[in-house]
Amino acid sequence: MKKILIILGPNLNMVGIREKGIYGEENADSISAEIVNKAAESGFESEVFQSNHEGDLIDKIHSALGEFDGVIINAGALTHYSYALRDAIASVNIPFVEVHMSNIHSREEFRHTSVIAPVCVGQIAGFGKFSYFLAINALKELI
Repeated sequence: MKKILIILGPNLNMVGIREKGIYGEENADSISAEIVNKAAESGFESEVFQSNHEGDLIDKIHSALGEFDGVIINAGALTHYSYALRDAIASVNIPFVEVHMSNIHSREEFRHTSVIAPVCVGQIAGFGKFSYFLAINALKELI
């Protein structure tokens, strides 16, 4: 069975608590459970990993090599400035799909640029928790 990793970056553990007008009322744990269920329905074994620490995210990306067939990543604010995260993604030969629950292109100017997009196979943004489900469908076609 193919395995996918879902990486959630800083503050994504606060979904359902912070900025409900942007991220909704559903909490991070219930969304993660739905992601795992959707992955299983698509024939994937999956793991969700969340950290508020850039180094932990980089270590998890490195450890994905040889362990996972594809990765869905919502790097949160690190998307816009973490060249270290970008380099970690580039260092493993696994397809990454960048995901954002909000439409980053309709928000503040600084959110319009993703430094990780060039090393990901694609970007899905603006569909709430369904962005993750769309990414699962994309990986199903890619791996």
